[in-house]
Amino acid sequence: MVEAAALVLAAGASSRLGRPKQLVEWGGRPLLERVVAATLAWPVTRVVVVLGSDAEDVLERVDLGGADAAINEGWEEGIASSLRVGLDVLSRESSVDWAFVALGDQPRIPVDVPGGLLDAAEYCGYPAVVPHYRYQRGNPVLVNRSLWQRMMALSGDIGAAPMLTAHPDLVEEVHFDHVPPRDVDTAADLADLRAGSGFDDPPTPSGR
Repeated sequence: MVEAAALVLAAGASSRLGRPKQLVEWGGRPLLERVVAATLAWPVTRVVVVLGSDAEDVLERVDLGGADAAINEGWEEGIASSLRVGLDVLSRESSVDWAFVALGDQPRIPVDVPGGLLDAAEYCGYPAVVPHYRYQRGNPVLVNRSLWQRMMALSGDIGAAPMLTAHPDLVEEVHFDHVPPRDVDTAADLADLRAGSGFDDPPTPSGR
């Protein structure tokens, strides 16, 4: 059975929203708290939350449950720096061969996606497994340890998506009949999610 950990990238300054998105209320709890709680319910052995901007305030106000926090002091560089911090932690402190990379502002990852990606990883032979929703690829991305050093060499405000797009020979796509999970980047995004999606706790998966 494939064993995996998960990174939740939540270090950004939320400049478009104008306030820390990690702390905006979603159903009576901070948004990041909801995302982390859902990630802890995935079939993973460990969850590491990468914080940066407003990290002290986030740690004071967000219950991370059983997840660990890693502080990205260079968060202003962008998402690549958070990948480096999180993957470095897993490289040194974990023996898992796979890591999910999730975003701290995507609270509605469909519950069947993480297990589906892990099932594909067990047999596909590719070092990256990504969900393809109805219209496009999305998150979370599942990556094998053999790619971690290459991902840690990325720079700027980009994640692994451009690298994986440029190297389709590395990627297994798993198709899901869901709309792509939505980011919370602006006040309009937040209002739309509040109006249309509901803010109940995501269901707990029954296992693989």
